[in-house]
Amino acid sequence: MLIIDSHLDIAYNALSWDRDPTQSIQRMRESEAGMPEKGRGLNVVSFEELRRGEIGLFFVTLCCRVGSQGKRFPGVRTQDIAYASDRGQLAYYQLLAQKGVLRQIRNTADLESHLQAWDADPEHCPLGFVLTMEGCDGIVDDAQVPQWWNEGLRVVSLCHYGISSYSHGTEAPGGLTPRGAPMLQALEQAGIMLDLSHLAESAFWEALDAFGGHVLATHNCVRALCDHDRQFDDDQLRAIIQRQGVIGVAFDDWMLSPLWDKQAQDNTGITLATVADHMDHINQLAGNARHAAIGTDLDGGYGKEQSPEDLDTIADLQKIPEILSRRGYSDDDIGAMMHGNWLRILRQGLPGE
Repeated sequence: MLIIDSHLDIAYNALSWDRDPTQSIQRMRESEAGMPEKGRGLNVVSFEELRRGEIGLFFVTLCCRVGSQGKRFPGVRTQDIAYASDRGQLAYYQLLAQKGVLRQIRNTADLESHLQAWDADPEHCPLGFVLTMEGCDGIVDDAQVPQWWNEGLRVVSLCHYGISSYSHGTEAPGGLTPRGAPMLQALEQAGIMLDLSHLAESAFWEALDAFGGHVLATHNCVRALCDHDRQFDDDQLRAIIQRQGVIGVAFDDWMLSPLWDKQAQDNTGITLATVADHMDHINQLAGNARHAAIGTDLDGGYGKEQSPEDLDTIADLQKIPEILSRRGYSDDDIGAMMHGNWLRILRQGLPGE
């Protein structure tokens, strides 16, 4: 079954962690053996594993944040530096597209062409990607939005951890900054979709009021199952559902379950069934299976040690349909959650040819 994953930090891993996703997982892990940093030698994402898991389309990030006030959440010093870093990550995706490894999806014509090619020859078809930006400090002002649109940027979130140039984010309560509303207006005018992930709660509601375009959440979990401001509460989930949005459930253990033991780095008891719990909660709120999807954030600064314990590589996403089937979901509903819901959003939110 085709799977669409709405959040992978491919270029960040390459440029900041010196990882080559064209290598096998085994070779990547061996090359990092003995490195002391968290997640080293335990990575789960490579192009080979994406193809093996039939993850033929995914959203990739550009991600560089300006350091927050008080430096609680470190980052670069200026938006100019963030812009240059994001341009470097963009160049990496563009080079892989030139080599035929990846294919950028800019519009609905690209999307349909890619789906046809994938269906015809999934072993050799380039892997498709939609370009997103996680925290938009790299857009130095709202006048620069058209430039990024022309590069194929189609989904943007306002912040990451801390306080960005445009909004308060995770673990930094507050609303939009004075520059937030003009940025949202520029994104909407360009036709860019708004990713609500990482918004602080007040900023979440302000952004929904200020932005009239398509909304989604590329990588979020359910607060009712794991209590933290990084997760959405039921009111927020209902608001996204009412706006016809989709929530991609993340696979980061600390977002999935209170069982996660940060000190011991112990993922015991947190499984792919836990991911399904979050998807099911969204479905119960919606009364249907049209708003839950996959947004793994795998290798997003962690590895196997902080992923579901029954996941060795990202190819193991193919275990999820059986888990959902055992819970009574129909084939149509499972297909919607694995790829159909993201396809609906893309068909609605991407421009034509």
